[in-house]
Amino acid sequence: MRACPEQYDLISPGDLPSVLALLANDPGKWLPVAGGTEVMVMFSAGKLPQHNLVNLWSLPELRQIRVLEDAVVIGGGCTFAQIRAHAVIAAEFPLLAQAAAWIGGIANQNRATIAGNLANASPAADSPPALLACEAEIELISARGSRRLHYSGCHLGYKRTILAPDELIYALHLPRRFAGWRSYARKIGTRNAQAISKVCIAAQAKVTDGRIQAIRIGMGSIAPVPLQLSEVEDLLAGCSVDRLPVVESRQLLNAAITPIDDIRSTMEYRRHVAGNLLEECLRTLSEASQ
Repeated sequence: MRACPEQYDLISPGDLPSVLALLANDPGKWLPVAGGTEVMVMFSAGKLPQHNLVNLWSLPELRQIRVLEDAVVIGGGCTFAQIRAHAVIAAEFPLLAQAAAWIGGIANQNRATIAGNLANASPAADSPPALLACEAEIELISARGSRRLHYSGCHLGYKRTILAPDELIYALHLPRRFAGWRSYARKIGTRNAQAISKVCIAAQAKVTDGRIQAIRIGMGSIAPVPLQLSEVEDLLAGCSVDRLPVVESRQLLNAAITPIDDIRSTMEYRRHVAGNLLEECLRTLSEASQ
């Protein structure tokens, strides 16, 4: 049943301090909205529980991509179209550029924001595996100040994050230290485009003299939260690319994930495909060295 617009309030304070003051005065009352792609799905289905919405779309502080000497800083209100089109991101963070291309269709990419993708906290979201593989930091802001932490600690459980009720995702910080790393990304969905992932992976590795010096692997749709495969990374570090421990890596992955049955796929399918994707990733790294 479609929701009734008269039952909802949407306000546009016009500047970031006013938005933060509103959130501070009534924590939990207001739902921040920028692109609104997920919000409108819930609204159209009559399942949007919060009836007080605050508009972030026009706030310039959230819409900038800044290239600094040691990091690229992506404002929380940046759209995936902006991210996909940015030359430095495409060159230095191809995993995130690829994830941006996976988000819905062009219309969605022009509206959906990276902060919305993260705050929605779906384990099937496309950008989290890339952010995990890129060692991103997330910057949160409120009237009380700001704080930064590793993105890997952002998710607490299904649809739960570390955001306090009065906080916004201000920016993502991507360290510029991955030049020369090899990357791999793949998404398994029902269709080639505009499909929610059944399983997705993003990985990058630093390979020197035929050995993996460091590797970062993020996966989605295989647990209540996006996962960084830390134990697999530790196992692979230092290994020769022509003798990678594929079987052991799959075993560690299998022990770490907790996929579910849902309308898009089954637990067994996700578990099997996740292992195949990890194996394909390692094979791709190996073949790149030949």
